[in-house]
Amino acid sequence: MQAIRSTRTIPFAPRPLVAALLTLPAAAVQAADAAPAVKDLGVITIQSGRPSSLLTTIPTTTESIDAEAIAERVNATDSEDALKYFPSLLVRKRYAGDYNHAILSSRASGTGNSARSAVYADGILLSNFLGNGTGGLGFPPRWGMFTPEEIERVDVMYGPFSAAYPGNSVGAVVDYLTRMPTGFEAHARIGYASQPFNLYATHATYHTWQASASLGNRQGDWSWWLHVDRTDGDSQPLTFATRAASTGAAPTSGTAASGAVADRNTAGAPVYVIGSGTQYHTRQDHLKAKVAYDITPTLRASYLLGVWQNDSRGRSASYLTNAATGQTLTSGPVVIDGRQYAALTGSDFALTNESLTHFMHGLSLKSNTQGTFDWEAAASLYDYDKDDKRQNGTAAVLPAALTGGPGTLADGSGTGWANLRLAGTWRPQGPRGTHVVDFGYQFDRYRLRYLTSNLASDWTRDAPGAPGSSLASQVGGRTQRQSLYGQDSWRFAPDWLAVLGLRSETWTARDGVTRIAAGGYDQTWAPRRSHYLSPKAALSYRWAEDTVLKASLGRAVRMLTVFELYGATSTTNSRYINDPNLRPERSWTGELSIEKDLGSALWRVTAFRETTRDALFSQSILDTAANATVTRVQNVGRIETWGLETSLTGENVLLQGLDLSGSLTYAESVIPRRMPATSACPATPSANASPTYRAGGPRSKPAGASTTAGRPAPRRATAAASSVRWTTATSTASPTWASRASSRWTCGRAGRSTTSGAWPSASTTSTTTGTGTSIRTRSAPTTRN
Repeated sequence: MQAIRSTRTIPFAPRPLVAALLTLPAAAVQAADAAPAVKDLGVITIQSGRPSSLLTTIPTTTESIDAEAIAERVNATDSEDALKYFPSLLVRKRYAGDYNHAILSSRASGTGNSARSAVYADGILLSNFLGNGTGGLGFPPRWGMFTPEEIERVDVMYGPFSAAYPGNSVGAVVDYLTRMPTGFEAHARIGYASQPFNLYATHATYHTWQASASLGNRQGDWSWWLHVDRTDGDSQPLTFATRAASTGAAPTSGTAASGAVADRNTAGAPVYVIGSGTQYHTRQDHLKAKVAYDITPTLRASYLLGVWQNDSRGRSASYLTNAATGQTLTSGPVVIDGRQYAALTGSDFALTNESLTHFMHGLSLKSNTQGTFDWEAAASLYDYDKDDKRQNGTAAVLPAALTGGPGTLADGSGTGWANLRLAGTWRPQGPRGTHVVDFGYQFDRYRLRYLTSNLASDWTRDAPGAPGSSLASQVGGRTQRQSLYGQDSWRFAPDWLAVLGLRSETWTARDGVTRIAAGGYDQTWAPRRSHYLSPKAALSYRWAEDTVLKASLGRAVRMLTVFELYGATSTTNSRYINDPNLRPERSWTGELSIEKDLGSALWRVTAFRETTRDALFSQSILDTAANATVTRVQNVGRIETWGLETSLTGENVLLQGLDLSGSLTYAESVIPRRMPATSACPATPSANASPTYRAGGPRSKPAGASTTAGRPAPRRATAAASSVRWTTATSTASPTWASRASSRWTCGRAGRSTTSGAWPSASTTSTTTGTGTSIRTRSAPTTRN
């Protein structure tokens, strides 16, 4: 909201902010002057004179941050950075420009479970629900479709407590609200990052450049915004090739090699690290155009177009050299420490070239009378116009493989999804009446289509029809979901608010096909159809003038993704096995919270518990014979997760101008059955702290901010796991300094061992949290870590 942005209203919400978390889809719209915020029963409702997301209050845990706070405290280089310091949230961003594995995790949903959280921008779905997690192709939200310059505010709701969202909201719902200009604007930004990296035999410094420019204006009833952005940089190596020491044999041939680094894998078994892999150079271009027209003062039509292009090169390097000549070894059998090991091939030192062009369209028509009735119609489309992934084959070894040789081409053009939403809000007694009813219809369609071809001569350039090319695999299918929902916010007593909701979903899957040339596997899968009901309930009670108690309970059914059902894929060094008979996972989540205003600080404590049946869980193991990582998704009988989360935010603590914020989350997961041996996951606490000092004293009370006992309500600062970060910032009011420190411990074992004989991804975040259970994974050499 422009009004919030310009008047610094609620940089961090002093009570859970749900103003834009319900009935979401709409493109960005222009703000008018904001009326004072309404504070009641632990909920802030922003009243604005311009069209915005339809408002429904839910007394559950939510957090918020606005553009000004992001600029002062986060220094975001991309859209996912805005979530960096939210409690219990973590984006698996391994390097600047991470495009294929920057997945969001939440309290009980890890970075291996992208389909258990929902990310939206102006109501347009950014989450990629074609698949789940990091296996196979990777399915992170499409963060690149918008940039920090556009962000007006970010709201996060924890848990599946709104009937307006699908079962993918079981972990969290993130809603980015972007802005439209009120007059002519022009912006430009240049950024640079330098990353020294030293691990095993890799010693290098990697660099990234970012540049962007924006233009916008409002003329009469029309407003428009145009943004272009380029990111050009290099990542650190993300995988490492290994040989298990136990596979060594008495030398019969092979070259004596030096340079291998001895270490141990996740099972504690000795291995030799023989090279690095998936060191990406990526160049990403982003174009965003938005236009809005005010048909009437309370009715707006808007359209957005997003274009994202990416050219990426993944490269590998061998650590091994000929002990006699010093020449780098990339092929043939090798002798390490007097033992002979399997021949080096293209699967040890994989090379990839990716060329992607994706389009996003969004169209909405929305009313905002804040009277008896408001309505909304919105549609969006995400299209893989071009999605080529090339990789060298086993026989194409370095250095010759850099210019050609056999390999594969995976073509995903035609893949994508479409969404439609029709929603309404009925306020029979007005916005603050006894009842506020939200209801709506949603339609979601997902299509997967990947054709992988064997290329005989030149994996870098050949087309599928080139001489000697052949079919490697063809996978595809469709899923569809139709939903009806209704939800009533009922103020049945002065200090009480109850929210009751029900969501009905009908899910179908069809046109599933899996063809794999090797072995002549050709299967067409039968259609499937299911129907589920998901009730929701939340209750808030104002215990005292400065204390609010809240309770929430909700069921969520996370539907199967089309990739989990039909998406068997295979590259030189990785395999993904689909399962068309999987069952959707069903979760019940509950939480209890107390929020107390301490005067100069706001304190919240939340206890949460989640029980998930038929949890969808992916595991990877290394097939030493094929030298490839094999990933398979399966249902786990039941996962139970419980935990405590507390956050404290203060303004002018101890001295004028000193702001403090921090949070601590403790979670523990147990798999009672279907997972033998060690079934309990150790507790996984995460903590953060963020002091900020403003030279020159406190800020004036933001226009429209709520108060308690005559005091400005403290802003809700948010944080999540991150390394120590120091920043400096200046504003028109006064200079500030801020420091942030946080840490996170993750589970190092789980019900059954994962990846055997593989090695870790050398990334900023080297752990992957499974569905309800955290598992430290060490990936085998793969091109898409």
